[in-house]
This record gives sequence, structure tokens and C-alpha cells, in this order.
Amino acid sequence: MYIVDVQVRVTMYRVWLSTMKKSGSDGRTRERLSREAIAGGAVALADAEGLEAVTIRRLAQDHGVSPMALYWHFKDKDQLLDGIADRLFNDVDLPPVSTEPWPQQLRAVLQALLAALRPHPAVAGLVTSRILTSETGLNIAERTLSHLRQAGFSPEQAAEIGSYLLGAVVTLVTCEPGQRHGEDDEAHEDAIRVKAASLGALSPRRYPNIIASSGALAACASPDAYYSLGLDMLITGVSGIATEPVKAEAGTTS
Repeated sequence: MYIVDVQVRVTMYRVWLSTMKKSGSDGRTRERLSREAIAGGAVALADAEGLEAVTIRRLAQDHGVSPMALYWHFKDKDQLLDGIADRLFNDVDLPPVSTEPWPQQLRAVLQALLAALRPHPAVAGLVTSRILTSETGLNIAERTLSHLRQAGFSPEQAAEIGSYLLGAVVTLVTCEPGQRHGEDDEAHEDAIRVKAASLGALSPRRYPNIIASSGALAACASPDAYYSLGLDMLITGVSGIATEPVKAEAGTTS
């Protein structure tokens, strides 16, 4: 389950901070600061309290250092956001190239990206404009474009479709029904009930289908099914406009 309650996320952030400390020769605790460690802390803080909580000053305070110690690694907030995006890209476990038809391989790439973004909805949107600014992001883009070229799309079409697919995967994560926005368990459940009740109270003559779907619109009953359906729609849509027929796997007949 990827929707983790706020208290658990806060606890996870505190545990993360404790693991980033070690005892020096004088017995005092000192931080192991690095660009990767700071970016990881920023992701953990955003998971717990939202992206708006992530600032150089707050991270420095949590690490027990002065802001200048962090500015050595990130000159400003924009660079910190770049570091967060790169941290997410580094979590993408790209599958190896296989002999499967391009739709299956493209889906596997998108699934790998989705798996890296799902635990971090607060920062998932940062990757959209930064995929071409890091080596890991470039690798994801190259694989995506390669499979789209196998489908018969021109370089220009592949670029446009690839950009759409990236945006769609991010949107699946950030717009999951019932997404938590920093509130505690009770407040989150109350918000879902209020939204469902509000939709259910609409005019049945004007909005019969919204009323029928009010529960699903207020909260995602099965996140795994939600994401699987989303990927199905993306791959089916791309396959529907591809100019190259999907080749059958070896040993099969068409």
C-alpha cells in the first residue's frame, strides 16, 4: 500500500535523520553531509510534511548544521529541487532490454518510473521538466524514445508522445483519488467522507453518474488497480496510433 499515514511518514523521516548521523572521535554526533544525503532528506521531509516544508533552512536545522553547510552543495532552492528530481530518477530500476514486442517493453519502462514515483506524490511533479537534465533521466528518456521509434513514430512524434507519457505517469501519481495532503488520519478520513457526501448530494437529475461514482471519485478503492488501468490506457492509446504492427514473439503465430 503506497498511501502511508502522516504519522508513519514523520516517523520515517526522523529515523532517516538518525541514520545519517554517526559519532565522531570526540563522542559527539556529526552529520554525514553529501549532495545525495541532503536530497534524500528533502524527499523524506516532503513525504512527511509536503513540498512546501522543504527549505534550505529547515533541512539545515534538521541536520543540526548551518544553512551555509547546505549551500556548499546546493546554491539555491532551484538546485535543491533539481537534486530531489535526480534522487527520484535514481530510484527508477529500468528493466533490461528484451526481445518482447515494444508495447510490453514500453510498459515496463513506465512501470519502473511509476514504482519510483508512487511513494513520493509530493515531489513527483518535479521530474516532468527535469528528465533531460540528469544522466539517469536521460537514460529513461532514451529507452522511452527507443521503444516509440520501434513503433514507427518519427523522432518528432516520439518526442511529443514521450513527453505526454511522462506527464501522464506523473499525473496518475499526483491525482490519485483520495491523495493525502499532509493531514492526519482522522482529518484525511473526514475529508474523504465530506467529499463523497458532497458529491452524493448533487442533483440526481443533473448528475446521476457523478452520484453513482461518488465513492470512487472521493477515494481510490484499489490503488494497484488504478495504476494498472492507467498504464493499460496509455499503452493501448499509443498502440492504436502506431504505424508499425506489433511483431509476435518467437514461436507464436499471428
